[in-house]
Amino acid sequence: MGLETIFGKSWATSKMEYVINWARKFSFFDYPFVTACCGMEFMSTFASTYDIARFGAEFPRFSPRQADVLFVVGTVNQKLAPVLRMTYEQMVEPKWVLSFGACATSGGFYDNYAVVDGIDKIIPVDVYIPGCPPRPKAVLDALIKLQEHVQREKLIK
Repeated sequence: MGLETIFGKSWATSKMEYVINWARKFSFFDYPFVTACCGMEFMSTFASTYDIARFGAEFPRFSPRQADVLFVVGTVNQKLAPVLRMTYEQMVEPKWVLSFGACATSGGFYDNYAVVDGIDKIIPVDVYIPGCPPRPKAVLDALIKLQEHVQREKLIK
């Protein structure tokens, strides 16, 4: 039973939606799916210089069942694709995906049969982070874009 069923289309429901989305955008629980060299740049965003914690994404989870943001960092090959799909399916709702770097976004400089040409062929992606590897500031920019996306989401679909 959704909120709309309980309250109807009212002022209280729209304000509640705003408050819930505000809380969600400052309390991300991320799951890093790291497969390649971009992992080093990913880890640097957690250091004190960039301090990703101020954006509400401080604690990485070690189980996808405890996470709502999936960072796919690095190359995904054909053998790994089903594992990525299963990881995504194990995450709680609502869930969001960030494609980290050129390899995750488009296969990078690997142009062969073994590499997936972008993880969006396997799972839906909410934000793409460009670069090879992306700089930490690009990661923070993507996180801010994800926060804006979450704030605009509708609870009742």
